[in-house]
Amino acid sequence: MKVILATALMLWAGAALAADPVEGMWKTRPDDNGNFGLIQIKPCGPAYCGTLIQSFNGSGAVMQSDNVGKQIVWDMQAAGSGAYENGQVWAPDRDKTYSASMQLSGDALSVSGCVLGGLICRAQDWTRVK
Repeated sequence: MKVILATALMLWAGAALAADPVEGMWKTRPDDNGNFGLIQIKPCGPAYCGTLIQSFNGSGAVMQSDNVGKQIVWDMQAAGSGAYENGQVWAPDRDKTYSASMQLSGDALSVSGCVLGGLICRAQDWTRVK
C-alpha cells in the first residue's frame, strides 16, 4: 500500500511540475522602429504572462530600454490545442494595449490583438529561443 501511495504521489508531483509548452523565451519580430526583444513567458497565477527580458536594435545589437522588465503579455489563459486567449498584449512601439490571444505551433507563437472592439488589430509571429 505504501509503495502504491508513494508512486501515485510521485506521478502527481511530476505532472504538477511539468511546464506548459508556451513557457520559455521568445524572440519578437521587429516593431515599427525596427527593434525587437526577448520575452520570457511563465505562469502568473492561473494564467501566463510575458516579460521583456532584453531589447535589441534593428542591427541586432543589445540596446538600453526603459521597457526591459515590463510585462508585455498578461492574463493569457490556456484554451487547449495550443491556444491561449482572454489575455492582453502591450505594444511598446505604439504604447497601446490590445485584447489578445496566442496560438502555439511547435517553436512558433502567433500573437494577435485588437483594440476598439476589433477595429484595429495587429499580429506577430514569435520564435522560441533555445
